[in-house]
Amino acid sequence: MVMDIKEIQEFLPHRYPFLLVDRVLELELGSYIKAFKNVSVNEQFFNGHFPDYPIMPGVLIIEALAQASGILGFKTGDKRPRDGYVYYYVGSDNVRLKRPVYPGDQLTLESWIVKSRRGVWKFQCRAHVGDELVCEADIMCAERKVA
Repeated sequence: MVMDIKEIQEFLPHRYPFLLVDRVLELELGSYIKAFKNVSVNEQFFNGHFPDYPIMPGVLIIEALAQASGILGFKTGDKRPRDGYVYYYVGSDNVRLKRPVYPGDQLTLESWIVKSRRGVWKFQCRAHVGDELVCEADIMCAERKVA
């Protein structure tokens, strides 16, 4: 299942400059998502991180993985932000950042559902640039009704 930016915006409440998923390449409900983020030199965070040696902040790589995981959770549960639902990032374990991400890189985001119980989801995540592992983490999100 491929999703373009318009459909992604139906499943994530984030918007520029904080929407960090550009396209979904694969999605298997209840199991797996593969998406990507095109990293542009025009990203606002590069103005300060670092102007003379721009790299994508590691916390934003983790956020991109959490957003991809949120799409997977929303699609699996057949819920949307417009219905009053939100996924809160609530934690991560086993985080490892393996190499920097630079302007011009395409960050591939992968997430697998490990478990879901009482609205708390655990995902096993990896990010790559090409064949190189950039980041791996276990991410937890909490689904909540807010409206």
